[in-house]
Amino acid sequence: MDNRDEVREFLTSRRAKITPERAGLPSGSRRRVPGLRRSEVATLADMSVEYYAKLERGNLAGVSPAVLEAVARALRLDDAERAYLLHLAQAADGSDALTRPRRRTTRQWTPHRSLQWTLDAITAGPAFVRNARMDVLATNQLARAFYADLYATPRNHANLARFNFLDPASRRFYPDWDLFADMAVAILRTEAGRNPHDKDLHDLVGELSTRSEEFRARWGAHNVRRHGTGTKRFHHSAIGDLTLAYEGLEMAAEPGLTLTIYTAEPGSPSEEGLRLLASWAATQETGSPTRQSTG
Repeated sequence: MDNRDEVREFLTSRRAKITPERAGLPSGSRRRVPGLRRSEVATLADMSVEYYAKLERGNLAGVSPAVLEAVARALRLDDAERAYLLHLAQAADGSDALTRPRRRTTRQWTPHRSLQWTLDAITAGPAFVRNARMDVLATNQLARAFYADLYATPRNHANLARFNFLDPASRRFYPDWDLFADMAVAILRTEAGRNPHDKDLHDLVGELSTRSEEFRARWGAHNVRRHGTGTKRFHHSAIGDLTLAYEGLEMAAEPGLTLTIYTAEPGSPSEEGLRLLASWAATQETGSPTRQSTG
């Protein structure tokens, strides 16, 4: 896999983020780069400048774990960035063939019965399954109502990244829009490093880069992150403001898919908001002649 451009841009962007002071080096007065020089990274990683320059040109094929760890340490990479660098190296020499998620066509995938039963059994909060391209593949009733804005526009194709950057409704639904935008791009960037062979992901990134300047700028920053737990704010068009905690669980039976569950603090206004949302969802369901497929 020739991913040298991706490797080069990632390492260069991480080097630019580390100031000499943070690395414990003198700043000097004649610096021409925003962060560390290549020679400084090489010194911190205990390798020759020539060898580090080779790595930064994108040549990660065959690089040992010890070298990757030295580079990660020199560049002060966090856990998500370290994992991303490892995935880039695996992709470069083809060793990711057995660990990458099975390729599936989103339009044809439907949840097996027990998974849908599990989702339907979760009644206190929105629960849904997504892939790493941020396609929502299966939901419980509350999640379908929660993401009413997402499903209101067919052009979103039930994709959270497309909704975030191309649908004006996302500006209302996400009070902290910039935070959600950063997170969406970081999730896609992480997947691009982990599974660079996904044509659907390439197509999505190309579409968003073409149609959204804000996506394009964020994609160029090469930021990655792990997205497992936290708290988010929303504004639902029918219910109002909600502050919800979330847990993202990787599905062992379906590699590459994540089950996300939103919950509210007990006794909080948001918990009451979810109860109202459940009532609203039931009303919407009753008014629909047939239940819309979530696959």
